[in-house]
Amino acid sequence: MLGRPLYGKITISGKVILKTGLHIGASKETMEIGGLDSPVIRHPITREPYIPGSSLKGKLRTLFDRKMEKEMDNWKRRNIGTQRNPIMVHVCPNRDEALKCPLCRLFGSSGDTNSPARLTVRDCHLLNREYLEGAEGGLEFTEWKFENAIDRVTSAANPRQIERVPAGAEFDFEMVYDVENPKDVEEDLKNLFMLMEMLEDDFLGGHGSRGYGKVEFCITRMEAKKVEWYKEKKNEDKHEILQEMSLRDAKEKIPELAGIFGGSNGSG
Repeated sequence: MLGRPLYGKITISGKVILKTGLHIGASKETMEIGGLDSPVIRHPITREPYIPGSSLKGKLRTLFDRKMEKEMDNWKRRNIGTQRNPIMVHVCPNRDEALKCPLCRLFGSSGDTNSPARLTVRDCHLLNREYLEGAEGGLEFTEWKFENAIDRVTSAANPRQIERVPAGAEFDFEMVYDVENPKDVEEDLKNLFMLMEMLEDDFLGGHGSRGYGKVEFCITRMEAKKVEWYKEKKNEDKHEILQEMSLRDAKEKIPELAGIFGGSNGSG
């Protein structure tokens, strides 16, 4: 696509640590007597649970959307679902507006003209398999959570069985940011880390109001590469930070990553 110069890529990777049980659902293909009502999504071959990149990215975008609505008087959304099942999201109508919008720059927009996302979020795979192999209840790597939905009028109980990944499980994560304008790097990365901090105080997956889905991020590697590095492999075209960090500590490293591209937007 014209008008999308690529100056380089910034990779941020680390661990997603479950502080409470996590449920990200999968479709149930069969109905079994006594079976689970709501299974988790699993790798089709290894059968290990994982966190889809789309789930993580979608949650971050939703948090950003809600934050921007508070700050912008003319914040607009449009329906990308159906009339009977509306899904209202913010989408800039054209590429020029999307490049000025901090949300659409990171997550993309599909208005009258598409503006692809600068942020790629990969699927998160299980790290501490041995920790989950001891999970009880006859399930592989997961636990059953028995719950009751109570009718507020009749007080009738509707018991159900929800599968979730137990607290203490760890997943890898990797996010890749495309540097298309060096002047936007610091602002975009600061927004990304802000959203990850907000997610730590929110929840990932389903049933968050019942205590599910509390997560914590641990950054282990950040790497900035100019496009020249992919051809020449010169040290001056790459900057790598290998260190276990909290999100707050990682944010302080953003100027180091942005500096290799020589751009600054002057934000504090």
